Amino acid sequence: MMARQAPGAGFEFRLLGPLEVRLDGGARPLGSSRVRALLACLLLESNQVVSMDRLIDTLWDREPPATARTIVHGDISGLRKLFAAARDGDPELITRPPGYELRISGERIDVRRAQALIARARELDAEQRSAVLAEALELWRGPVLADLETTRLHRMHAPALEEMRLLTLEERVAADLELGRHHHLVLELSALADRYPLRERLTGQLMLAHYRAGHRAEAQARYHALRHRLSGELGIDPGPELRDLYERLLRDDDALLNPQQRQDAAIGMRRPVPAELPPAPAGFVGRRRELAALDRMLAERERGSANLLAVVTGTAGVGKSALAVTWAHRVAAEFPDGQLYASLRGFESERAPLAPGEALTSMLKTLGVAADAIPPDLDDRTALYRSLLADRRVLVLLDDARDSEQVRPLLPGSSESVVLVTSRRRLDGLVVRSGARVLPVETLSTDSAIALLDRSGVPGKLAREPGAAAELARLCGGLPLALRIAAARLAATPAREVSDLVAELTDEDNRLHALDIDDADTSVRRAFDISYRSLPPVHADAFRLVGLVPGLTFTAHAVAALCATDVPSAHRRLRALALAHLVTEPEPDRFGMHDLLRVYSRELFAERAPEGRTEPLRRLLHHYLVVADHARRFLRPARDELDYTAERGSVPLCASITGRAEALEWFDAEWPNLVAAIRAAGAEGLHDLVWPLVRLQFNYLMVRCPWEDWIRIYSEGLASARAVSDPVGNLLMMAGLGVVYSRSGEPEVALAHYAESHRVAVSTGDPSWQALSQVNMGAVLIRLERFDEARVHCEDALRLYRSLGDSYFEAGALNNLAQVEQVSGKLDAALAHLREAEAIYREVDDLETLAMVLNNCGEVSIELGRTEQGERYHHEALDVALRCGSATRQAAAHRGLGNAARLRGDLAVARTRWETALAIFETSGLPDATEVRARLDELTDPPPPRAHSV
Repeated sequence: MMARQAPGAGFEFRLLGPLEVRLDGGARPLGSSRVRALLACLLLESNQVVSMDRLIDTLWDREPPATARTIVHGDISGLRKLFAAARDGDPELITRPPGYELRISGERIDVRRAQALIARARELDAEQRSAVLAEALELWRGPVLADLETTRLHRMHAPALEEMRLLTLEERVAADLELGRHHHLVLELSALADRYPLRERLTGQLMLAHYRAGHRAEAQARYHALRHRLSGELGIDPGPELRDLYERLLRDDDALLNPQQRQDAAIGMRRPVPAELPPAPAGFVGRRRELAALDRMLAERERGSANLLAVVTGTAGVGKSALAVTWAHRVAAEFPDGQLYASLRGFESERAPLAPGEALTSMLKTLGVAADAIPPDLDDRTALYRSLLADRRVLVLLDDARDSEQVRPLLPGSSESVVLVTSRRRLDGLVVRSGARVLPVETLSTDSAIALLDRSGVPGKLAREPGAAAELARLCGGLPLALRIAAARLAATPAREVSDLVAELTDEDNRLHALDIDDADTSVRRAFDISYRSLPPVHADAFRLVGLVPGLTFTAHAVAALCATDVPSAHRRLRALALAHLVTEPEPDRFGMHDLLRVYSRELFAERAPEGRTEPLRRLLHHYLVVADHARRFLRPARDELDYTAERGSVPLCASITGRAEALEWFDAEWPNLVAAIRAAGAEGLHDLVWPLVRLQFNYLMVRCPWEDWIRIYSEGLASARAVSDPVGNLLMMAGLGVVYSRSGEPEVALAHYAESHRVAVSTGDPSWQALSQVNMGAVLIRLERFDEARVHCEDALRLYRSLGDSYFEAGALNNLAQVEQVSGKLDAALAHLREAEAIYREVDDLETLAMVLNNCGEVSIELGRTEQGERYHHEALDVALRCGSATRQAAAHRGLGNAARLRGDLAVARTRWETALAIFETSGLPDATEVRARLDELTDPPPPRAHSV
């Protein structure tokens, strides 16, 4: 089998280090990290189809943007331009449903060359095998994909490629040992064994090299060091192969002893070595990021600098102590002078926090100080403690600290020791005055939560009900304490199904009760109680009210409305709750709350406020009404009589929304909360507020088009309008449902809603509502190809609006009438109507509708044979759609530009435009995707005959 050689010319791709692309030996630039990650993904899965969904998941992990497909299409086009320089067509990036395939020769990718060399080496003798494996190892230029280490791609592939390198290295060492090169290997293997202390094969190879070089004591010492580390960190012994090697060494000369062990024992007799760590928790899972952060801190220790201090902080029950104790056991061997431990009882319910003097007394006794020799003064005790730890390498674990003042006297003064503190508070005082590093601990991921449930309960039980297991992890919110209690309940009744416990926890009113067990100190509610009771009254009041927020996140402005206070006061209260880890701050000035803490908060509110949550919720909804009304007016003119402008002065947030960008930003950020608030208000019976709040979202919905949310909230709004018998609310809600069903490809359903809206409009006797309903009827009848009926409604609406002098609404009627004229073949009349509408929409700055009309102008112009004019319209429509943020109008513009390019015979441009349009239409769930897909499929057909110019 021949190994693949590096290509002499053409492209070469290097993944075994920072990603590099070389062409004829010269480096080629790649651009953004996203493009680099996309290329790396295609290279690592070369010569096979990589789906679009997989690419998106790889590039954006869990939160892709709405335009992710469009972005990937653009990046693919950029890679194709890069590959166009390949003279031999290698590589070639082709489109193959459901994604893309990178066709490329293996020798052009360093990973494939390395794999080929490793496979070839298996067939060779020791001399050749060593040389070939050394050649393979030279392909690694550093950490794999080092420039993409924060990406999901790195997490998926880098560990496997690093393992391949280490296995190759071990095979090369084995060949060198076979060749008798043990003297040369001792130095190399010593460094490797230190760097990878848990790889038993490397340690075994080093023992063998030492033994053959006559260093028998060193060989045995290496075995004992590994055995100690494995026992301390993993609770296991060396494997059978290594034990067998050690026993053979002993049989060769069983009189050998380990002098290092005798020396350690003698030292231990002279000076107490504390080992106070509590047992490591069983079933510990996950926390790789946190453990790695602590490892990095330890690795950065420098002599002469201040002692290293880390604060592990997080909410009650999140597993701070478990993390700290687990890590402390793993690194205990790094602290030969011992490990000190103190439970500071900062948040215990039955006992007061441990005073620093008491903690010092206990630790001084552990360090060998007689009770009568311990100074009575706190400062003197601290001085003695620091003197004893000077020049000693000790790990000090201070668990459950209440505040910085409790911890500060317990800090060693030397640079050799490390202090690890856990607390429910952030202890910012230690950060400012002592240079502490804060390590926040979050809840567990779903996979880790399920693993903890499995290890702590009945192993294998969850595998039989994977769906129920994932739901149980979700209901516990990834909180380790809740997960362990749930696992204990499953273990206590083995016959009980996981789904049974899920059903019990699904009831929010019963959830915290279900997470109690007989042990009074082991309860989610009890853990939360201790944190809550430590709050000052004003912060406790805020905590109870914050739980009423219907959405997942909230701002100080929303909390100010809930608490009937000003924004600065609300911000201070949220900061205090964040310091106590009762709320989180996932991004600056936007806060959240763990699901179980939210349930607990609502229980507290219900106990303290039997009158219910109606009034606080009404205050929050009023806040949303005022801000939404203010923000929507920057997107397009209001088409109703709802007006909260007189109340803007009472809502400070309005002052910060001064244009379209800020308005869209506010709607985007608050959208999940607005949807949740509408549903909560409906459930609470606040129907007089629900339908107006729904209506105030219309302008945003027209820009972003979240179809499912649109239907959901307008259905809620319609139910509320009917509950209060409000005819205007009824017709607006039905009209909004008609719009969404019409635009999402269900015109028959839309017609039913529009017809009912029209009936209500006629019953009101208001000509403006009647005209609005007729515009809507005309639009949907056009989609249904009932053009004669559509014309009647459009002309009636136009007459009504002109009689009312309402030019803005007149423009909508003109646009619809233009479509009727277009299908009737009266293209000049259609274009004239559209130009009238265009002028109106420009004047009122309704960009979203202007983009629609410009696209319509472009379409009619192209039908008239005025292709260049049509392209100008579509280009301007695209510019306007980009300014207002409407993805659907952008897609329509790309489609129109593709149509024009097709007529010119520019098939490459047409394909690019249509592919972009298709990606947006598919992402938006619009039926227009079918039409564009058909055009792409027929792209090789000759263009249709051009119409005569007029």
